[in-house]
Amino acid sequence: MNFDELLASPASQGLKAPASWAQGRATFGGLVAALAYDRMARTVAADRPMRSMQVSFVGPVTPDCELAIEAELLREGRGVSQARANIIQEGETRLAALASFGGGRESTVHVEAEPAPEAADPEACQGLPYTEGVTPEFIQHIEMRWAFGSMPFSGRGGRHMGGWMRFRSPPSSIGDAQLIALIDAWPPTLLPHLKSPALTSTLSWSFDIVHPRPAINPDEWLLYRATIDQAGHGYGHTHAGIWTRKGELVAVSRQAVTVFG
Repeated sequence: MNFDELLASPASQGLKAPASWAQGRATFGGLVAALAYDRMARTVAADRPMRSMQVSFVGPVTPDCELAIEAELLREGRGVSQARANIIQEGETRLAALASFGGGRESTVHVEAEPAPEAADPEACQGLPYTEGVTPEFIQHIEMRWAFGSMPFSGRGGRHMGGWMRFRSPPSSIGDAQLIALIDAWPPTLLPHLKSPALTSTLSWSFDIVHPRPAINPDEWLLYRATIDQAGHGYGHTHAGIWTRKGELVAVSRQAVTVFG
């Protein structure tokens, strides 16, 4: 199933994430977070875009195993709506999410985003091809081109990592759900510090989407650059920015990552 087909699937029991979207023993986190967002968005008025979302990966969402998504509108105020969603699998909560939706309002505060970092064109950057049994299965669906930092497990270290990203088969449009999946596609920024493969996982993830959001074509490259704030004792803390090819800020992201190595 492609991304559009998964979003169109019913939220009730019976939905399965195909193994082609796997990330190790779990389903790709960007996909399950996008599904949770989509269900929350359906509970909120259409004129209130999502501003911020927090995700806790409680446990692995197993591929090819039935799951259910529970979404609830917690509060709808005059300007902001709050919603929550849980992904349930085999009677256990595997993902918990909260999201804030809000319409625009008049304000005297206006600060332009800082410019995007300089990066080589995606056509000149090294790609990460899908290799069965080596790269995560979901790389079949999302293409990445390295522009910052070193490859995972190279042992070269560094504080920054990232590059260009897009869907290999463009979806019908790029909305917030598609952005969520792309933002989470990049491996943890800690991996270039390792000299051999080791188990890592995202503990928690929060991100904000900038509005008004720039128009993004379905086949457009987006730029991602992540920075390590601190890492030690098996945990790492990172933040990232996402921009259009024109340099327009699209989203900001923050993760807490566990690493066993």
